[in-house]
Formats: sequence, C-alpha cells, structure tokens
Amino acid sequence: MKIWLMLTMVMLLNACQPITRIRSDEVLTAVGTASVTAQRGETLEEKQFRAMRASKLEAYKELSEQVYGIRVSGLTQVDDQALGIDKTHGAVDGIIRAAEVVSTYQVGDSYVTELELNLRKMKKMTEYGESHHVPRNDTIIF
Repeated sequence: MKIWLMLTMVMLLNACQPITRIRSDEVLTAVGTASVTAQRGETLEEKQFRAMRASKLEAYKELSEQVYGIRVSGLTQVDDQALGIDKTHGAVDGIIRAAEVVSTYQVGDSYVTELELNLRKMKKMTEYGESHHVPRNDTIIF
C-alpha cells in the first residue's frame, strides 16, 4: 500500500512540471562592456549614455559570434628568417533578431549589458520579414 501511495505521489508531482521547457541549448546569453571614461562627450551623462550604447553593441557582437561564428584571417611575413609583420583580423557579420536585454548596469567605470537570445524565437522572426544588406561605413551609397 505504501508503494502505491508513493508511486501516486511521484506521478502527481511529475504532472505539475511544465510540458514545454526551453532547453538550455536553445537560449544564448552574451555580455558586453564599455568604459565610461573612454567615451567622447562633454558631460558625464553623455559619456555614460555612450558607454551604455557601446556595451549593448558589444553584447550583440558576441551573440552574432555565437550564432554565425567568426571569420579569422591572418598575415605573417618573414624577412631574412626573422618574423616581420604578424597581423590577425577577426570579423563577424550576421543579423540578430528577437534578442532581449536582460539587464544593463554600471560597475565602476564600465557599463555592462546582458542579452539573451532564444534561437527558436529568432528562427520564427526570420519568417516574418526579409533582411536587406546594410552597407559598410566605407561603402558609397549614392
């Protein structure tokens, strides 16, 4: 009798669990930081605002790296058996949709922005609209 009572209790507790749980591999998180004093601006408030925006963009860049990867290119030059020029460049390009700002706050001289991206939600958002190419800063538009 005790075994049946115990089994019934376990089954009832399992029935209370949510059916659709977001798996941890479907949610990405990213953190961006930016220094307040390194920003241009005449007032402290303007520098704080710029740092807040920069930290948000940094977090979006990190999300983009997680979703699309990062392109790495390098150049190494050797002159007379001695290392001359050694350059490495990294680039990321992608469209992030449906990311949510979890929090933004100041820690000492830095602003921190935390983002969260549900990959299922992002995939669903891509069905709603077409993405257009955004030209780089050095591209002449007209």
